[in-house]
Amino acid sequence: MYSVEQLAEQLCALGLSEDTGIVQVHASLRAVGPVAGGSAGVLAALRSALGPRGTVTAFAATPENSETSRLDAGVTGGLNEAELEAYREAMPVFDPLTSPCSPTMGRLSEEIRTTPGSLRSSHPQTSFTAVGPMSAELLADHPLDCHLGERSPVGRLYKEGAWVLMLGAPLTRCTVFQLADYRTPGARTKSYGCKMRGADGVPAWVRFKALHLDDRHFPQMLETTRAELTEAREGRVGDAACVLLPVVQAVDTTARWLDHHPEVFGA
Repeated sequence: MYSVEQLAEQLCALGLSEDTGIVQVHASLRAVGPVAGGSAGVLAALRSALGPRGTVTAFAATPENSETSRLDAGVTGGLNEAELEAYREAMPVFDPLTSPCSPTMGRLSEEIRTTPGSLRSSHPQTSFTAVGPMSAELLADHPLDCHLGERSPVGRLYKEGAWVLMLGAPLTRCTVFQLADYRTPGARTKSYGCKMRGADGVPAWVRFKALHLDDRHFPQMLETTRAELTEAREGRVGDAACVLLPVVQAVDTTARWLDHHPEVFGA
């Protein structure tokens, strides 16, 4: 079993330090292996490596409350009209203060969300959670029509020169790549629907149009762009192979690739 101190030393060796400032983490705790304190121990190691001025943030999405998510399509594909109506009625309502992160986000996201002093953005499908001195600035406003764009926490990660840590998670799960979609002409929009709690406390559906987000091209993209991520740092933390890279280079590299692959947007 790894101690918090061991993990913090490995994170520092990878490149985290008090100068890092903000790190967006995608984690597979299973890949990291057993850690004293479990997910709380991993978060403690991250905060130790970053120091008191550091902020840790993670994706805290809730696709279970959306009628237009890929997860929803997989669950409802074979339902008849009555079954679908019952399923929609039973769907969870998003509340940024109480809704747990989707299990698909991993245990560390939920650990951050439930840590005293943490904050969460308000988007009912693609929220982020963070703990540290920059949390409020990162998460203060998250418009419905900007899941992962310039006015979302991802846009602020870019502006703040943050880093992304793939802690045992593959680069194909790196959310910040999708900021490049918003900067690429020809990107499509689609209609979304999410179940959330209204101002009166009553569950209600909110429907809106926003960019059509799809990460299924990430594996193809990374086959050619991985070598361009020259500032990426690789190492091991616990048992996990990890990558630490700057958000700016990750997004800019993706945007250049998308410029030459309009077929991603159906063109």
